[in-house]
Amino acid sequence: MLLKVDIIQVFCSQLNFINWLQNHLIPCPFKYLTGLDCPGCGFQRSMVALIHGDFHKSVDLYPAAIPLISLSIYLIFDKYFKLDNSKNVVKKTLFMIVGGIILTSYCIKMWGLFSHYKASA
Repeated sequence: MLLKVDIIQVFCSQLNFINWLQNHLIPCPFKYLTGLDCPGCGFQRSMVALIHGDFHKSVDLYPAAIPLISLSIYLIFDKYFKLDNSKNVVKKTLFMIVGGIILTSYCIKMWGLFSHYKASA
C-alpha cells in the first residue's frame, strides 16, 4: 500500500499536478457571500494534503475527508456488487456517521470562531 502511495506522489509531482491544483482551488460561494466557513470548507485543501501524503494535516484541515472518501468508495462498490441489503442499513449508517463527523467538526470550528465574543459582551 505504501508503495502505491509513493508511486502516486512521484507521478503527480512529475506532472506538476499538485502545484497546479493548489493554485486552482474552487472558491467557496457561501464564504464569499457571508464571510463564514461552510460545512465543506477545507475539503479541497485536505485532499491536497492527502495527495502530499500528510495525513495529520489532512485531518486537521477537514476531519470528514477520509470518511467521505471511504463512503464514496463503498457506494461505488455497492453500485456494482450490491453489498448492502434491501433496506440499505449500511448506507444509512455510514451517511449518519459521516454527517455526524461533518456537523460536529463544523460546530467545533464555529465555537472556536465565535468564542471570543463572550468575553467582550
